[in-house]
Amino acid sequence: MRVVVTGGSGKAGRAVVRELVEQGYDVLNVDLAAPKERLCACLEANLTHLGETFEVLRDASAVVHLAAIPAPGRVTEEVTFRTNVESTFNVLMAATALRFERIIWASSETTLGLPFDKEQPAYAPIDENHPLLPESSYALAKVLGEEMARQFNRRTGIPIVGLRFSNIMEPQDYAAFPSYWKDASLRKWNLWGYVDVRDVALSCRLALERPIAGAPFFIIAAADTVMNRPSRELMAEIFPSVKITSPLGEFETLLSIGRARKLLGYEPRFSWRSQL
Repeated sequence: MRVVVTGGSGKAGRAVVRELVEQGYDVLNVDLAAPKERLCACLEANLTHLGETFEVLRDASAVVHLAAIPAPGRVTEEVTFRTNVESTFNVLMAATALRFERIIWASSETTLGLPFDKEQPAYAPIDENHPLLPESSYALAKVLGEEMARQFNRRTGIPIVGLRFSNIMEPQDYAAFPSYWKDASLRKWNLWGYVDVRDVALSCRLALERPIAGAPFFIIAAADTVMNRPSRELMAEIFPSVKITSPLGEFETLLSIGRARKLLGYEPRFSWRSQL
């Protein structure tokens, strides 16, 4: 299978490219930037142009769409929204017209109400049924991307899998975690969540390989939090009125990965606790 990875030169993209190449996939990295390490064929393209999007996808049978302005606050709200919506629409349009076997794309935990400054979560652990509460144009673009995925799937029947990634960390990022521990409010904005970039790559490969229909979306997070304090204790201090809807392990993630475990077979392999 030839798989196009858009945004393959970025933080998540590099790990996804490596995972797929090591698993024997024929990979094309499509990005505006050159990769730090060339692991596969690369092509520069602007995915806000539909013609370029068709051209880079034409010889593939699946796509992992990661290319985007990766977070709010990098550029203006309007540019973030326009760029991310246009590029996602173009990938969905081209990949479905070309009758791809599967489309994987990066949604975000921000659709769920992050940062939790203006509003608190409806309940915890948060799962995929939590209300959508976009607080930025970045998050709003992801919400619209999920609706576009549903409608393209309805029209074409092609599986389109959305992955709501938590805050993506590379191994060197774990050195900063002890700086969060004295003040639980520092990382309340996403319920102290994170995900190792290598587990992001695993989730993308599983989404390509598992028998899935429709346009489902999955929270992809680590199995634990960034904190060295129990999860229930953190909630009691910062969000005391939020209902805890299920038993919690001592340091268990408050971004539920139950659906990803059940339907993707996703099981996080990496935690900061084994690396600090």
